[in-house]
Amino acid sequence: MIGGITCAAVAVGAAMAGQDGSGASDKASTKAASTISCPEVTGSLPEIPAQAKAEVDRNLALLRTQLDEANKRLASSVGQGGPNFVQNAILGPLKDKRRSTLDRIAISIGRHAGKPQGLDALAECSLGTGAGSGTGAGGSAPATAAPSAPGSGGEGGAQDGSGAGSGAGTGAGSGSAQSISCPDVASKIGAVPAAAQAEVDRNIALLQTQLDEANKRLASSVGQGGPNFVQNAILGPLKDKRASTIDRIRISISRQGATAPSGLDALAGCSLASG
Repeated sequence: MIGGITCAAVAVGAAMAGQDGSGASDKASTKAASTISCPEVTGSLPEIPAQAKAEVDRNLALLRTQLDEANKRLASSVGQGGPNFVQNAILGPLKDKRRSTLDRIAISIGRHAGKPQGLDALAECSLGTGAGSGTGAGGSAPATAAPSAPGSGGEGGAQDGSGAGSGAGTGAGSGSAQSISCPDVASKIGAVPAAAQAEVDRNIALLQTQLDEANKRLASSVGQGGPNFVQNAILGPLKDKRASTIDRIRISISRQGATAPSGLDALAGCSLASG
């Protein structure tokens, strides 16, 4: 239906012509048409229960939207950043968004039938050359993708935004110590049904792991990229990971018949602070 899509080719200049899914740069290239290719999803789904079909269709459509937006970003960012810009600022965030959407597909099916396994492996996309514009399986996508723990990196829900506090400066780097600050999630959840407590606790812990990883990335990337590097390569992907984890918290609570807390999505975005 929609899951695996090879987006319309976009012209990419020499600075990115050699980019592939791993962010490597082919300096021998001068100009090539690049396209993001993602694994097909619909063919990996079991029979979809009638009660879940509308929600699954919405999320399959969202996969297409995510890929379209990634290709627009690819076309508009020619010449930006260093050799790893495409991987850090486009492919990485796309993988996180797809993982969250695939998780919602699995959950919606699992409410009415056996929950499909292994969809996380379809989250990762790659960059290839060619003028392909089809909606097929995306042949240049990796054969395997690392299965996700409910996300890879996040900030502890109980964090007040001080983060690990060890991050160094941004790409523009003035040398001042910086850290990533994220909104507190745990205090906004409210009462948690006993049957959902363990899952909620795991995801709260995952938020902390995500924040710790983002701060390590911040510290190790001083001087990389341009003035928007931190936003594109660290804060943006962190927001996507947190949004996915927060969504799982909400779903785990509502699954037990309780009213899911509202407004949690607003807590996904983090910011950079000095100190």
